[in-house]
Amino acid sequence: MLTTIAIILIVLWLLGLVTGYTMGWFIHILLVVAIAMILIRVIRGENPLK
Repeated sequence: MLTTIAIILIVLWLLGLVTGYTMGWFIHILLVVAIAMILIRVIRGENPLK
């Protein structure tokens, strides 16, 4: 049981390590685009969550 949990945690850690370096910039770009779109909707007077 403990070895299964340890293996799962190690695999998830390795996955996070790999995607953290390769996908980190892409996630930040998506966040900036999402915030910009919400701000544009607020400036236009529309519902930002719609």
